[in-house]
Amino acid sequence: MSNLESGIKTTAAEVAAALDLGALTVAQVQDGFRTGAFTAESLAADCMKQIEAFNTRYNAIIFINEEAIEDARAIDRRRLAGELLGPLAGVPVVVKDPMDMVGFPTTAGWSLLYSKTGGVDLMPATDSPVVARMRAAGAVILGKTNVPVLSHTGTHADDSWAGPTLNVVVPDRVPGGSSAGTAAAVSAGMAVLGLAEETGGSIQNPASAQDLVGIKPTIGLVPNAGVMPLSGNRDVVGPIARCVRDAALCLDVLAGYTAEDPKTLAGVGKKPRLGYTSKLSAHALKGARLGLFGKGWRDQPLAPETERLYERAQRELTELGAVLVNDPFHGSGFAALRKPTAPLPNFDARGMESVPYDLHKYLQRLGPDAALKSFSEFAAATAKQSAFDRGGVLDFMHTLPQFVASLQSPTVPPDLSEFIALKEAYLRIIEEVFERHQLDALVFPQMREELPLAGRGHTIQETTVGEINIAGVPGVTVPAGYYGSGSPFGLIFVGKLWSEAELLALAHSYETGTQHRRSPSLRA
Repeated sequence: MSNLESGIKTTAAEVAAALDLGALTVAQVQDGFRTGAFTAESLAADCMKQIEAFNTRYNAIIFINEEAIEDARAIDRRRLAGELLGPLAGVPVVVKDPMDMVGFPTTAGWSLLYSKTGGVDLMPATDSPVVARMRAAGAVILGKTNVPVLSHTGTHADDSWAGPTLNVVVPDRVPGGSSAGTAAAVSAGMAVLGLAEETGGSIQNPASAQDLVGIKPTIGLVPNAGVMPLSGNRDVVGPIARCVRDAALCLDVLAGYTAEDPKTLAGVGKKPRLGYTSKLSAHALKGARLGLFGKGWRDQPLAPETERLYERAQRELTELGAVLVNDPFHGSGFAALRKPTAPLPNFDARGMESVPYDLHKYLQRLGPDAALKSFSEFAAATAKQSAFDRGGVLDFMHTLPQFVASLQSPTVPPDLSEFIALKEAYLRIIEEVFERHQLDALVFPQMREELPLAGRGHTIQETTVGEINIAGVPGVTVPAGYYGSGSPFGLIFVGKLWSEAELLALAHSYETGTQHRRSPSLRA
């Protein structure tokens, strides 16, 4: 136990010298501010030094916020003045590139959407709601993070105009995507928290790949207006953090209604009255009924080493008091609903048919001075590398129902009747299975096998991408050990709609009882 945790009195200089940015939590940041061990300004400066030292290697952050130090000073002045500040005041954070942030282009990793690489700059007139909420909470935003082109993959950021992002824990393995840069920045101690976004694995994959906690929220809990979309029907914004409590604190800030995103009306009354940390307990797993991965959920086997790690995790869960239910979806018809989108071998993209319309609405929000104001202008500006033509990153979309009509009429709300019927079928079975087995949650290995080696063209083999994205239900990833190669092994707790608080409690109980995560060794 470090002096920061033990309460042993040390001087501010000693604490600062011993500060492990790769393990620093929001609670420790709060304690440091309270005791005077450091200030928001000095902490932001330390993170900037960490970025300077390690970002060249890991390539997590693509834009630095030059106003971050002054933003931190403002927090220090408010604290000295006796103002009541929130739990994230002065906490260093990073933001995923596709989230609009005034003063920075939203490039989505694409050279054609960045002037310095021959494209156009999409400069937002206003912050996205999630960025605005982080600013209002006093978080110090250090910069924006790397993604693959249009966030098209959950495995890497190799085709970004900024170059690949490395996995901080195991640099020879893929980093997870599309929130690769956010996960790398948090893992490497460049920031305490990061904002990520998911259409199909882009929170859970990089969080698990880099030994972190990620929250994929219920769709409608957190607004995604002002975030360059892949699917208005599946996209969700959520936090990536080093511990469950930090992720919960961040979700408190992000969640809630805004008129900019009408679907958030569905989340009114669904947030816990005392916040997402209110149910955190080391004993939350005691008596909890948890469903296990099996063929009823998805008819794909776990790799032998994954199976052994999962069996160990099951023993740990049982020792912590959980009651485990084997393959509760057996015979439910759930696995038969999954249908990978040709020619992709593993990814079910249904619900993404609306992307032309969603992009059109996003571009309209940028403001009257935006370089591109409609999908037709977007298509013309990116025609030489069209995302939708043969060989483009989203060329598979042509096999989806209703996509062609959406592409031809991008200003018209698309027909999504087949997707809605599929979503309803997923939700109905989930509800029935949870009720039949009296489940509190599901707990699966987040990946079926260890991370593939980087640069080999192989994708992450997850267990929940597609199913929970189409259904819109939440998931929380948590570190659960390591493969023999050093690649992280993670669990994901999955629940019914709006069950984030309960999932966080279960994940926190497991995290507290096992303490698997280790700070990675960094190389400049």
